[in-house]
Amino acid sequence: MDDDPTHLDLTDASEEKRAALAYLSEAFAEAQLDGLDGDCVAHAALFTAFHELVATYGEEAVARFAENLPTRIRGGGFSSCLRH
Repeated sequence: MDDDPTHLDLTDASEEKRAALAYLSEAFAEAQLDGLDGDCVAHAALFTAFHELVATYGEEAVARFAENLPTRIRGGGFSSCLRH
């Protein structure tokens, strides 16, 4: 595994990443069915994800990863993933 999360790509078609995305998508949908607002769940998921990344790779590496997010967001990198 690469120690630099700047190389992480959730569009990677690896079986493990697809399985993880399916688990999280299901948990997200269940939380919404239980009445939680989607934006609340999304913020909690982002906090949890960044917490895990920092614990795994360290603050500086994750900060470098996060620097690329605006370009990926504006480029549609998260628009075509999963729709809830």
